[in-house]
Amino acid sequence: MHYDQSWMGYSWIGGLEAGAIAAGAGALLFLLFRWRTRGTWSHGAQMAWAYVLGVAVAASGDVSDLFYFNYARLQSMQLLRVKLAEVHDPDGLGTRVLCELLGVAVGVGLAWFASEWAARRR
Repeated sequence: MHYDQSWMGYSWIGGLEAGAIAAGAGALLFLLFRWRTRGTWSHGAQMAWAYVLGVAVAASGDVSDLFYFNYARLQSMQLLRVKLAEVHDPDGLGTRVLCELLGVAVGVGLAWFASEWAARRR
């Protein structure tokens, strides 16, 4: 799902900003799964589902653009210009996707670590 990226930076700065948003989404989804399935699912299942849904929420728009520009048959230069105009920073699209995928993983991992630490302190 595309969200408004007009405020984001370009290249690695934009990638790090998108990765931070993805980390927040991954952490919130893990904590939601942890709360909802606390006695029935293992930690691995909770982390895996949080990662998959986190990627679907945070990175799906950029991933679909990346696949579209690599595999779609663009019949004319005008169509290519129109599609590129819809994307924020098309040069940094791959960097942004990488940072979003890593960001979700880092967010899920940090949320797991924090929840385990809080459980051990009780």
